[in-house]
Amino acid sequence: MDRIEELETALTIESATVDHIQVDDARRLTGPGLLWNRPGAVMDVFFTDIDATQITDLWEKHARRVLDALGWQGQGLIHRTFTGGVNLAISAPMDQLYSGIFAAQTAWHFCTAELLASEPGDFDQMVADVKGVMEMEANPALIALIAAAEAHGVDILCDDDEVSIGHGTGSQTWPVDGLPTPGEVDWSALHDIPVAFITGTNGKTTTTRLLEAIARASGKVAGLTSTEFVRVGDDILDRGDYSGPGGGRMLLRDKRLEVACLEVARGGILRRGLPTRAATAAAVTNVANDHLGQYGVNTVPELAQAKFAVHRTLAEGGVLVLNADDDFVRAEAKNTSANIWWFSLDAQNDLIRQARDADRCCAYVRQGDIVFFDGAAEQVVIAVSDVPLTMGGAAKYNILNALAALCLALALDLPVQAARDGLAGFKPDAKDNPGRCNEFRYNGARVFVDFAHNPHSISAVCDALSSLPAKRRFIMLSHAGDRSDQDIRDVTATALNFQPNVVVATELEGYLRGRDSGEISDLIEKTALEHGYGAEQILRAASPTQAASMILEKLQPDDIALLLVLSDRDAVLAMLDG
Repeated sequence: MDRIEELETALTIESATVDHIQVDDARRLTGPGLLWNRPGAVMDVFFTDIDATQITDLWEKHARRVLDALGWQGQGLIHRTFTGGVNLAISAPMDQLYSGIFAAQTAWHFCTAELLASEPGDFDQMVADVKGVMEMEANPALIALIAAAEAHGVDILCDDDEVSIGHGTGSQTWPVDGLPTPGEVDWSALHDIPVAFITGTNGKTTTTRLLEAIARASGKVAGLTSTEFVRVGDDILDRGDYSGPGGGRMLLRDKRLEVACLEVARGGILRRGLPTRAATAAAVTNVANDHLGQYGVNTVPELAQAKFAVHRTLAEGGVLVLNADDDFVRAEAKNTSANIWWFSLDAQNDLIRQARDADRCCAYVRQGDIVFFDGAAEQVVIAVSDVPLTMGGAAKYNILNALAALCLALALDLPVQAARDGLAGFKPDAKDNPGRCNEFRYNGARVFVDFAHNPHSISAVCDALSSLPAKRRFIMLSHAGDRSDQDIRDVTATALNFQPNVVVATELEGYLRGRDSGEISDLIEKTALEHGYGAEQILRAASPTQAASMILEKLQPDDIALLLVLSDRDAVLAMLDG
């Protein structure tokens, strides 16, 4: 049994249970997140027929008592109420996060004992048990390094295996069980680099890639994290979903790195938090209905709260880049004191006008140009038509992504010319922006491949392509089985805004997630019929590869096809490349 497994299983703390109260496993928080910017532990509690204040009052009482008994008088506690439950959290020293889980569980034990009138355990013995884990977990060398790094004004990143100080070219990494003393560290060699976090329901991947392209155009060695891989320059460090804190640490520890562009998703923010509090800039591209119902995030405004956790990563003077055209972003922005740079498609947007009047930086579109206002004067950066990603201005969502990337680049102190070059040189193809409205030519027809999967992203793609002239239109549709029937109907109805002549519904064998084969295609077909389509216009396929093949066989010059590809991506792209 290794050290981490030994810590994870050191104690088993039982609490009184009842059917109308359910508790998810407590988890460590390693950085800034939805609740606050402190490390510690959090529990998600779900209940019915109970006033939430009963739970939170008990938490305030018993969590404080446990923290004080552990000698953690300087640690804090917090709660957040949502419909049907609460998040309960405590902070803990960075070298005591597993102990923090046991401390939270101990506090919850006494909460339920009082709430349900059950016999509690022996308080002194339970506290002593947690203290035993604290002794096993303690790493005084880590605490000393954290304090020294703060004193030297440089970031420190910690995980179960490694500790690093500084970022990229200014970083050094040690094994967690082989840390130097502060006096042994060459502090003059350590420094942070420009770091940007990018989040949002849609557009975050494209904006991250655009920002990296701008950084490259400036001559810097740039790197990014994403839901697909971690990359420094042209070197892919690893493939997989690295939109959480682990991907951020992997990137920031690469000693070649000069500019970091980190895509961060909701799941990573809520599970563990974000990896640093030393970001130069952060962006929220938009917020829309997607992946609700986890960790107490059940509504779009609550999702906005989670996305806005990126503002807690900002170093002093950091910039928060926000979409002034998004209602949920606008509403949540009222809850942050960060230095906001707004962007909008409309130069007359009220928040853009307010920013200009207050001499604050912002970006917008005016008469077909992308314009940046630096707080004193405006500068035309590039014509929208000269940004290939915008499809001549038809892809409004990509104009917004370009505006966000521009603001981030200038907040990172990259040159305007690099922004101009990066935006002009970034292509909507499978090399620069794979899976994001990639265009192919096939038998004289235009074929677009996109990985869009929620109503917001599908609507944006369909709106852009609907403006393109076409003799006939084809669309391939599929959905994952964990979506509700209504979600599938809504996404299908949104996709029909593309006004296809032929709809091909395909199965996703690896994504049925409890549904029967054919069930999702039935919902797609029924929705299309309800929207006036004839049965002869709706075809079925057993896989995305078969669906794509069926469409490609029918294409004639001047047709347009939109392939919304959720699986078999490489196979479909290979068919088009061939």
